[in-house]
Amino acid sequence: MAETLFSKIIQRQIPADIIYEDDQALAFRDINPQAPVHFLVIPKKPIAKLSDASDGDQALLGYLLLVANKVAAQEGLTDFRLNVNNGAGASQTVFHLHIHVLGGRPFSWPPG
Repeated sequence: MAETLFSKIIQRQIPADIIYEDDQALAFRDINPQAPVHFLVIPKKPIAKLSDASDGDQALLGYLLLVANKVAAQEGLTDFRLNVNNGAGASQTVFHLHIHVLGGRPFSWPPG
């Protein structure tokens, strides 16, 4: 996978407002928030998009959801939305798998 903005954040080459980190994942505030609380959860393992994940990534993918839930609670959220864009046609602009966690306001359905 090519180096991305997010891999540079992991390597501390680009600053970010990091709110969680462990050996597998990193969470940081979105620089263009779409809700009062909007952060991203990313794996430290480079996976460009969800459709590039393999069966061997199953535990990591589940772990990212647990991190999203943990950090949402840390941020005071009880109701929140998760969003994963897969590919340019789905508005993915950084090709490093990431989960958007949004909360702090009501959301409508269908989205977007």
